[in-house]
Amino acid sequence: MSKSLSPIVEPLLNWFDQSKRELPWRRDKEPYHIWISEIMLQQTRIEAVMSYYARFLEALPDIESLSKVDDDALMKLWEGLGYYSRARNLKKTAVVITEEYGGEFPQAFIELKKLPGIGEYTAGAIASICFDEKVPAVDGNVLRVIARVQGSRDNVLLPQTKKSVTEQLGKIMPQRSGAFNEALMELGELVCLPNGAPLCESCPLQEHCTAYKKGLTEQIPVRVKKMKRRRADKSVFMITDPDGRIAIEKRPDTGLLSGMYQLPNVEGFHTDDELQEILRQWKSAPIDIVFTKEAKHVFTHIDWYMKAYHVTVEEHHDRFIWVTEDELKNSYPLPTAFQKLL
Repeated sequence: MSKSLSPIVEPLLNWFDQSKRELPWRRDKEPYHIWISEIMLQQTRIEAVMSYYARFLEALPDIESLSKVDDDALMKLWEGLGYYSRARNLKKTAVVITEEYGGEFPQAFIELKKLPGIGEYTAGAIASICFDEKVPAVDGNVLRVIARVQGSRDNVLLPQTKKSVTEQLGKIMPQRSGAFNEALMELGELVCLPNGAPLCESCPLQEHCTAYKKGLTEQIPVRVKKMKRRRADKSVFMITDPDGRIAIEKRPDTGLLSGMYQLPNVEGFHTDDELQEILRQWKSAPIDIVFTKEAKHVFTHIDWYMKAYHVTVEEHHDRFIWVTEDELKNSYPLPTAFQKLL
């Protein structure tokens, strides 16, 4: 990527001043608000984040409250957003800021990067938006915009491509660094679209865009994934007792969906006799087993294919936690993968 990026600064800032969305985390430059929004927005669209953001701040309005929140309560607030390690890192960071920084956010990019769950992008966003430090914040939206502007066929999924873009943007950061970073991100989300045709006729960078001039917007950016996705088959049980209580269990503290709750499940698909034997081993001899549905849930590197069964038992074993529907809804964070099956 070699085309100078200097010409994009002024038209991009002018466009942002006229067109930026009114978003709740843009009402002030409070770093706690920017931090929470940026973490929520990782891998999640703005429309989905809005209600979560409001609920989260209502329950945990500041760093101190976040540092002290019960883990289950935190996961319940995060339920449905996915990528639950983000929530765990939020609390870890809140504890670090409380204990090591006197409850005040560090202001420098280099210090922000040291905090749990805060990488270069998030550190750049906080440092530029809240503290006017001239550092880029490069995410997928920014990489796509710059690739098209420069007509680059570099693989945007490679670390060296992100490093190159970050270095180039670092050389042209204007005084209004936060607005510039937000403008690039907003352009990528609203105009220079990732799926389908970009809205080039509405783009303030049209005259500077190589991909537009050469008709390459469908070919750029280049995204070549090396990692092969894995598949996991699962048989999932919704076990209920005569009082209507539902069996759940807590997942391990490490690995995928760590610390969350789940419906009991086993790897693989099984015959009716095998299902009966699994339940007997759990000391949950069934009155009835009814197949209810199939579902698929996509994680970053693995796809779950699930078959769900409703199981009625006469008595319950203390292997599981038995909860009412209201308790499950209000008190126990259940990942979206299992919610699909209820």
